[in-house]
Amino acid sequence: MQKVSTESLKNNHLKRIRVIADFQFGKNTGEYLFPDECEFKLSTTKRIRYVLLDGDRVATVRANDGRLTLSNKGASRLYECLKEPGYRVNIKSEVSSFVESGKNAMAKHVVSADENIRAGDEVLVCDESGRLIATGSALLSGEEMTAFNYGVAVQIRKGS
Repeated sequence: MQKVSTESLKNNHLKRIRVIADFQFGKNTGEYLFPDECEFKLSTTKRIRYVLLDGDRVATVRANDGRLTLSNKGASRLYECLKEPGYRVNIKSEVSSFVESGKNAMAKHVVSADENIRAGDEVLVCDESGRLIATGSALLSGEEMTAFNYGVAVQIRKGS
């Protein structure tokens, strides 16, 4: 049996997590989101569960589909990496304090949304001025968010 070094294992984890990010958010986002200094916490089945940077969680790999959910730190890094409108949902500033506190973003409050967003995508929620206020999971496509006047557009996971 061949022993695998911990450095080699870390490099494999880093490569895997970057590929997931590139698939989910677009080419070259993985390298920006997950620099070489990242650390990994594994599940009992030895799969990547959490990605940490400087001791803070950046992302979690969902067990059911292998996609990423972002922490505030991860959302901030993605926000810096992606040009507008990349995975952004802009909501009315008058309701931004509610969303920032963790309340869901309703479709009637959406001002604009990236047309490439699909239901289930991890998205960045911003106020009208473009300031990042939360991250969550899209329940509607980007086109539907701007077309509908009712229902939840983004299920907020974490406000800033």
